[in-house]
Amino acid sequence: MNVDFLIIGQGIAGTLLSHTLLEAGASVLVIDEYRPNSASRIAAGVINPVSGRRFTISWLYDDIYPVAVKTYQHFEQLLGVPVFKDRNIWNVLPSEQLRDAFMERTSGLAYMQVPETDPYEQFLHQPFGAAVIKGATVLLHNLLPAWREYLKEHKSLREERIDLAALKINADGIQYKDISAGRIIFCEGAQTISNPWFNQIPFLLNKGEVLRVRIPGFNTEDIIKRSITLVPQSPETYWVGSTFAWDYPDEMPTPEKREYLEAGLQQLLKVPYEILEQQAGVRPSGTDRRPIMGLHPEYPALGIFNGLGTKGTSLAPAMAAQFAAYLLRNEPLQPETDIKRFFNRRKG
Repeated sequence: MNVDFLIIGQGIAGTLLSHTLLEAGASVLVIDEYRPNSASRIAAGVINPVSGRRFTISWLYDDIYPVAVKTYQHFEQLLGVPVFKDRNIWNVLPSEQLRDAFMERTSGLAYMQVPETDPYEQFLHQPFGAAVIKGATVLLHNLLPAWREYLKEHKSLREERIDLAALKINADGIQYKDISAGRIIFCEGAQTISNPWFNQIPFLLNKGEVLRVRIPGFNTEDIIKRSITLVPQSPETYWVGSTFAWDYPDEMPTPEKREYLEAGLQQLLKVPYEILEQQAGVRPSGTDRRPIMGLHPEYPALGIFNGLGTKGTSLAPAMAAQFAAYLLRNEPLQPETDIKRFFNRRKG
């Protein structure tokens, strides 16, 4: 079998890159071992234009958001499933200081506003009020399996674990078992730390845990955010997250993080809730919190697309488009995203 690109992994990075390359007319094969606890599969898919307690606008947001909307709407047309949903983020302000900070930031910013009414008074503890931020969610629980089926139907998916010992680099690209490809692109998420060609990239791996809960009588299309975030999934059912842990013995859910998330729920909610499920997964990010993409400086048939982090659903479409333009037309990558920043640092 001959293809232009062999892509390893079908999380948000592998999904967006394979879609972008196929749309550009390239031939693609994806290899992915299904892992239900991968970071992409337990993520809520929130698109939030602001970051941090000072309500600063996220990196490149004005540029990447239109690309994200267009791309996810195209997925909806192609796959016939809902993928993208505009949502307000109802941001419960935890202190008077943060309320003042929000008021300072709202001037001239279309993404943020002070709510005129409070529809959640009977449900939420919010003594310092709330802020409304214009956001969205990507319905990853629809997108990822639907794209997987699309790849299967087009003979563009193999469901197996990559065996790196079987990968051979040659003058024309790579050979993997019966597959010849011009390039192999690793979109493996946290698994990249075991990749011998890219293990010198200083990934930060952190384990996140989430709950799925039922809140009887509480229905909203808004994302609710305080110390924790509630994302609607179905009537009365919410994704609740997320935690961070830099040191962890395994990828299993823990009682400690469940207690943390429950404390956040109890601080936020005036009404009872029921826990339906707890999940955990490991997220990869770069030490500089920027996406990681590019070709290996010694083996240019090997590439990587990773490190999208907690802003992955907003960043992935634009970053995949940028990387595809580099792969297909040799258009330059942004220095902030190019893996050369790690290899150059290593040489120096």
